[in-house]
Amino acid sequence: MRKLFAVPTENGKLCEHFGHCEKFAIIETEDDRIVNSKMIEPPVHQPGVYPRFLADMGVKTIIAGGMGQKAQDLFAENCIEVCMGVNFDEPVKLVEQYIRKDLKTGENLCDHGHEDHDHNCSH
Repeated sequence: MRKLFAVPTENGKLCEHFGHCEKFAIIETEDDRIVNSKMIEPPVHQPGVYPRFLADMGVKTIIAGGMGQKAQDLFAENCIEVCMGVNFDEPVKLVEQYIRKDLKTGENLCDHGHEDHDHNCSH
């Protein structure tokens, strides 16, 4: 089964804040193997733009340090899984951890004063 992941990056590694990334790593897997990885420039950041942009690309899972509540809600509306509070690492390594089911998630690293939610990644 084919699946697309998106990881917000800064200097080639996970970016702490989803909305402040330089590029997105788009990683394609098929049958739990990485088959393609590319870096893409995001559109100009405004509330709600990144979730629509990634949903339109067919992304099914976001691996991030943290993000605002509006982005979380938009991903939920589009049935896109969000894994937050992830340690800083290279995007391919994070997707490999996800595939092995040992991706560590935690607190939303970009807390805008919203209530905490359960950010564990279930797949």
